[in-house]
Amino acid sequence: MSFVPVLHAELIKIRTLRSLLGALGAVVLVTGLFSALAGLDSGAGEADFDPLFSAFFGISFGQIAAVAFGATAVSSEFHGGGLRVTLAAVPRRGRWFVAKTAAVALPVLAVGLVAGGVSLAVGRAVLGADANALTWDESLRGVIGCGLYLTLMALLAAGLTALLRSGVATLSILIPFLLIVSFVVGGVSGTVADFLPDKAGQVVFHQSWDGSLGPWTGLAVTALWAAGALLAGAWSVRHRDA
Repeated sequence: MSFVPVLHAELIKIRTLRSLLGALGAVVLVTGLFSALAGLDSGAGEADFDPLFSAFFGISFGQIAAVAFGATAVSSEFHGGGLRVTLAAVPRRGRWFVAKTAAVALPVLAVGLVAGGVSLAVGRAVLGADANALTWDESLRGVIGCGLYLTLMALLAAGLTALLRSGVATLSILIPFLLIVSFVVGGVSGTVADFLPDKAGQVVFHQSWDGSLGPWTGLAVTALWAAGALLAGAWSVRHRDA
């Protein structure tokens, strides 16, 4: 079976699982909601006030829904012998895993761009005059960065789930990790923390940055984390029994 029919089949699986559709909807809802709440208490007027990060603050919570989507999309294959049925139809495991990866990435990218637009609109509306310092280039960077960042985090979760063969195990690792990084070491710059997947990727949501990574190099570091997880997941799929 060629790649396109395999990808089509994987996209159909996603459309038919309500939990996955719910996770995609939660990405937009949670990101916009927490961006609005952050705008109400933005700290405007303080020396370190960052209107761009305030507008996209909800991404710290929306990424959890994206991670849940990536983990659930892959873990569903390991329930009830689903992977054996899939591989009976698509014997080439590498082709199937690439299709599964694309089926995770495409909807998250689309939803992430929508979430970025909603977050920016809500954030600017709540911030009011405090958002005037945002330039068009910075706003566009934030929206595009939102789509890319959420996609990479979903792929990180997908790869880790393929390796561990458990969505629960993946979420048990990633969710506490993301919350600790975001809220405990999130303000520490110039250390190894700069190269953690979420902190590196979220540089794209800042007007200025003090660490060693910029907006696009930060996303590149997150992409390396996602690629590493996907390679490990691909190895697991190819070498372990279904």
